[in-house]
Parts: sequence; C-alpha cells; structure tokens
Amino acid sequence: MSQLAKRSEVPAEHRWKIEDLFADQKKWDAEFEEVKKLLKQVPQFEGKLHEVKAVKECFALEDEISLHTERLYVYSNMKHHEDMAESTYQALSEKAKKLSVEVGEALSFITPEILALSDEQLQAMIGNADLAPYKKTLEDMLRQKPHILSKLEEALLAQVGNLSSAPGTIFGMINNADLKFPKIKNEKGEEIELTHGRYIQFLESPSREVRESAFKAVYSTYAKQKNTLAATLSANITKNLFYSKARKYPSALEATLYGDNIPVSVYTNLIAAIHESLPLLHRYMELRKKLLKVDELHMYDLFAPLVDEYKMDITFDEAKKTVMESVKPLGQNYQEILKDSYENGWIDVYENEGKRSGAYSWGAYGTHPYVLLNHKDNLNSMFTLTHEMGHAIHSYLSDSSQNYRDAQYTIFLAEVASTTNEALLMDYMLNKSTDPKEKMYLLTYYADQFRTTVFRQTMFAEFEKIIHEKAEAGESLTHQELSKIYYDLNKQYHGAAMVVDQDIEMEWARIPHFYNSFYVFKYATGFSAATSFAKQILDEGQPAVDRYLGFLKSGGSDFSIEILKRAGVDMSSPEPIRQAMSVFESLIEEMEKLTK
Repeated sequence: MSQLAKRSEVPAEHRWKIEDLFADQKKWDAEFEEVKKLLKQVPQFEGKLHEVKAVKECFALEDEISLHTERLYVYSNMKHHEDMAESTYQALSEKAKKLSVEVGEALSFITPEILALSDEQLQAMIGNADLAPYKKTLEDMLRQKPHILSKLEEALLAQVGNLSSAPGTIFGMINNADLKFPKIKNEKGEEIELTHGRYIQFLESPSREVRESAFKAVYSTYAKQKNTLAATLSANITKNLFYSKARKYPSALEATLYGDNIPVSVYTNLIAAIHESLPLLHRYMELRKKLLKVDELHMYDLFAPLVDEYKMDITFDEAKKTVMESVKPLGQNYQEILKDSYENGWIDVYENEGKRSGAYSWGAYGTHPYVLLNHKDNLNSMFTLTHEMGHAIHSYLSDSSQNYRDAQYTIFLAEVASTTNEALLMDYMLNKSTDPKEKMYLLTYYADQFRTTVFRQTMFAEFEKIIHEKAEAGESLTHQELSKIYYDLNKQYHGAAMVVDQDIEMEWARIPHFYNSFYVFKYATGFSAATSFAKQILDEGQPAVDRYLGFLKSGGSDFSIEILKRAGVDMSSPEPIRQAMSVFESLIEEMEKLTK
C-alpha cells in the first residue's frame, strides 16, 4: 500500500478503543470541570498537616485529583497521537498540560509542610493505623528529610532550576542545530549529506568504505568543537556537584540514586561484573572479525551486518500468534490477558497519515492499558509487539493488585517486563528455527543487543562515574582528559581483536544521555534482570513463574531493589549480571558452531 490511510479510513479492528477511557468529548469536559472543582478544596488543608485526620483527607483528595488529571492527560495526548495534524486534539492536549501544571502547583505545599514536622511526629504518623495506605509515602518522606532544606533555601534552589538546565539545552543546540556534517558517498557513489539519522544507516552499510568515511566524518566534525563540548559537559558535572553538595549527599552518584533508593553497590557491581565478563565481549569481537572476513576489525565495523540480510516477512496476525506461543511459559492467566488485549481494543496497529511515530504502552489507572504501534511485517515489529505488551501487562497486573498510589512502578523496573518478553520470544524462535541462515540471523540480532544494551551502556556508566569522581577530587576536565578516559575505556572493553581507532575518543561529545547523568546504567541492569528472569522461568518452571508474576503485581508498592529481590533477582549482587552473561556465552557458542 503506497499511500497511507487517513485516520478515518482505519478499520475498527486495527484501532484502539479509546472510548473505554472517555465515551465522548462531553465526558472529558465534565471530568475536567470536576478537577477544577476539587482543586478549590485543596487550600483548606494548608497549615493543618500536623493532624492525622487532615493528612488522611488531604492524601485522599490528592489521589482523586491526580487520577482524574492523569486520565484527562492520557486521553487528550493519545487522541493527539492518532493524527498529529488534527488541531482539535493539539488544543486538548495543551489544555490537559496546563491543568497538570496547575495541579502540581496547587499540591506543592503538601510535602514541605509534612517534612516540617519533627522526626518523632513523622514516626508516629507512619505507625498510625488510619494512615496505613500512605505508610510508604510517609516513610519515603522521612527518608528524604535529611536532604530537604529550609523553605528559603528550597525557594533559592527552585530558582536555580532554569540555570541548571542550561548545559543540556546548549548541548542540544550545538548537536541538533549548529553542527553541520559533510557529504559522503553512499554505496552507489552518490554524494549524500551525513545527518544524525543517517549515521547509523551508514554504519550498517555492507560497504566498508561507506562505513569508514561516515565514521571519520562524524568524529572530525565533533573534534572541531572539542573545547566548547568539553566545557558544556564539564558545566553539567559542576551542576550535579552543586546539587549533591547543597542537598548534603556524599557524591553526585549517591544523590542521583537516592530518589529510587538504589544502593551505590548496584552501580559498582554492574561495572565489576561486566569487567569480569569482558573476555566474552573480546571473544564476540574475534567472531565478528571472522564473520566479516576482515584482517582488522575497526570501530566502524561494529554495526556492519554479520549475515546477508535474511528477510523475515511476518504479518501482524502471525506476530500475535508467535508472541502468544512464546509467553506460554508464563502460564494460562498471562496468555488470557494477552488474548484480551488482542481482542478488546488495547492496540493501535498500523501507521496512518499524521500518526505519531514509534511505539509505546500507556494508559490511566482503572482502565486497561493501551499500546501504540506502527507495525511493519518484519522481525523488528514482532519484537516491538512483545516488548510493548510486556509493559502493558505489567501495568495491568500492577493496577489490578495495587491501590492507585502504589501501582506506578519506577523507571528502574519499567524495562524489565518488556525485555523478559523479548528474551522469551527469542528463546522460542531459536528453538523453533531449523534454517541455519535464519538461526544465524536471530543469534546475531540477540548478541548485538547484549553488546549495545549491556556492555556499551555499562561503558558509558563507567565513563560518567570516572569523570564525576575526577571533578569531585578537584581535577579539571579538559577535552584531552575526557578523550583519553573515553579512548582507554574503549580499548579495555573491546580487547585485542579490535583496532580502536583514535577518532572514537570524541564519541563522548555526541551522547545526549550524558546530560541526564547516571541514567544509562538502568538499560544494562534492566536487560540483565530480564535475562535472568527469563533464564529462571525456562530452567525452573512454576516456582520462578510465580515469583515473576509476583513482581509484575507489585507495582511501586516497595522500593525497586526489594521488589526484584523478592522475585529472585538481587541486583545488589553480581549474580543477575552473571546469569545474563551465561546466556550471552551460549549465543556465542551457537554462532561459533554455525561458522565452523
């Protein structure tokens, strides 16, 4: 089909049933007015949050307002995403956004007022049976208390907020607006302008010349701005150090992890366990070199296809069936929920004119989750389906088992359920495959996920740790220093089979995640936890399944590390990383067998 369908032409069975959230616009408007009315009740609690009765009623009102606001926000944005050119829903999503800000401002006195209580008063509230549904909220407030400042100091910090976003904003401007990449020749010898989007496509080119010239062109462009980019990244680190000192944390790393109550050992164990497993990555590099039939493996060969493009045509109906089969180890109830999602309008399937690109799972408490896809008939889209359904079923089970306040799980946990589904799908497909070419295609697809999501993100995480520690020790971070640290890490991670080209020393300058500090490690821990879960489920059967379903039902009712620990994945130990690495090793062994 060469022309995209208009939204109005999309058949009902391929659209999500958004009316399950709001039957019509009238219902949305009525709920919007309801929130406005409820907001008028908020000020009566100001100055009274030292009384148990007032705290209980205030929290209940906060939950009611938040849930209505979430529903309004989710609906208006999802309607907007159906066709982003449609002005009605652009306006509606703006209206919901403004309401959301208004709600945030109206409720902003609650936490500081409760934190003004003495530790004894707070402890008494935590132990009070009337406040049992809010025990975790109050415990968390008590935990955060040492790092909350006086009213005046908090007001000053709030005003610094705009300043603190400057390094990220400046980087975004340099990276997206000011940097101009040269033209390079593609496989046909045509001159094509290099862009961020085309860079990875060029690196995936079967032509080595194209890969090399794209690689050199990108890093020589960044090198021209090396002083400015080093100063920008350094300013971001200075900002992190300022906040961690102001809030009395021992280090910037601890300040960042404290919100989710993640021990620093989770971060350091990840790096240590990956160092221990570097021989596996080195072995994979040897294999890459052999499969690419090259004398030297260069940094620009890392994304080159290892097998001739193996075309897998998978219709949406086939993808649904395969995903359903692959989650069989999770039991009948899990499959029933998946069946319900297929049949009852959870999923918006195909691209249409004006529809938002990409894929996501979203929704509001009290209604089933929704999944937006832009399905193409290929392997990638089938993995996207199982990934997003992992999120959706996680939300569904959390919402069904927890009250509103405790249902929302953290970002640290979010990628675990989606990636567990992917691991189960990959295991199912590898076991079913009889064609050596197909098998090799799947194995390289999976092995590269380990390389990019676990090893590469851990290398990024280690780089962040080193540069923050240097800044904390009072050392300056020049472009020479940043480039040396980054280059040495690449040598350590990739091993002797790899020629670590000097140009790669500038890669730190193009990673936007470095402006959202200490975030990338969550990709590696999430992937490792998911691989560990899938391995336990496939090896142990029912006991592991029960633990895993318990994890999905826990939502955010406890701290992330504790929820995972109860389910059999202790991220404060290196064990889950080791289990994930044993899966990676088995992939390499299979690939080595097939290449003999």
